[in-house]
Amino acid sequence: MDRVRFCLVGTGRAGMVHGINITSRIKNAELVALADINKVSLKESGDILGVIDRYTDYKEALNRNDIDAVIIVTPTFTHAEIACYAAQLGKHIVLEKPMAISVDECAAINAAVKKNDVKLQLGFMRRFDPAFIQGKEKIISGEMGRVMIIRSTGRGPGLPPPWTYDLSQSNGMLAEVNSHDFDSIRWLVESDYEEVYAQAANFKCQNLRKNYSDFYDNAVVVVRLKNGTLGTVDGTCPAGYGYDARVEILCENGVIQIGNLKESGFMQVKGDGTALGSAFRSWRDRFEKAYLAEMEHFVRAVLNDSQPAVTGEDGMKAVEVVVAANKSIRTGQPIKLV
Repeated sequence: MDRVRFCLVGTGRAGMVHGINITSRIKNAELVALADINKVSLKESGDILGVIDRYTDYKEALNRNDIDAVIIVTPTFTHAEIACYAAQLGKHIVLEKPMAISVDECAAINAAVKKNDVKLQLGFMRRFDPAFIQGKEKIISGEMGRVMIIRSTGRGPGLPPPWTYDLSQSNGMLAEVNSHDFDSIRWLVESDYEEVYAQAANFKCQNLRKNYSDFYDNAVVVVRLKNGTLGTVDGTCPAGYGYDARVEILCENGVIQIGNLKESGFMQVKGDGTALGSAFRSWRDRFEKAYLAEMEHFVRAVLNDSQPAVTGEDGMKAVEVVVAANKSIRTGQPIKLV
């Protein structure tokens, strides 16, 4: 095999990021088919990407013999079905976060991947971001001493799609937005979660209260990891002012900060004290390089028959802590993880 031939299932915003990277920025990769039940999105994306073969039924697309791998960028509640079907057909899989709705669904995906000997990579692109990689390297070097407290902020500018309002379909904002925070904390400190305590509120979306009583747009989660590290995750969506992803890592010998609220890194402070700058408007802008790097990594893994860096086990661990945090919100109690 000299190139990886992809089918993209899901042609929304995140799907198009992957689609554009495959068609115009990655060598040894080809996008040969698109699948989406939304005919309008399917046509528009196909025209932009220059992909002729388009399907409203993902099964019809994946049954093609000339497809080596699938990129799944669909609503969370569909992930397990599509991923398991792809694995059974011997297709390698890039699966956007969150991995699935439940730990059991994650386990089913991992079992199908193992049984059919295919590769699975989760879409935790922060692990491929230069600033996050630099932070990880500083921790590993030991020069900062052990990590004592890690604080991760994840805020989205606008509301996600309506299906996410129902927590049974999405696991809420902590899954859709803050899965990245939970994964990067675990990755940076190299430890699993031991205990989770969470509080949440609906401050900005009063119109959703009637039909989605458990919906929240703000959450704060306190965690303890098995190696003793303490941490917090705070999430807001919609934040309004822009996309905000930052991490502060307090170590014995100092502090590491990852991420910048300002897109350009420039700020102007006027004589009256007014500060002017521009925030990232989108996650696509903030992590443009990381999205490209993660897909390049997956293509190499398929061609070289190597293990992708972000596995199904990583995806399952992130779902596990999100489920525990939502349980803590409902019960008002800290939740122990096995």
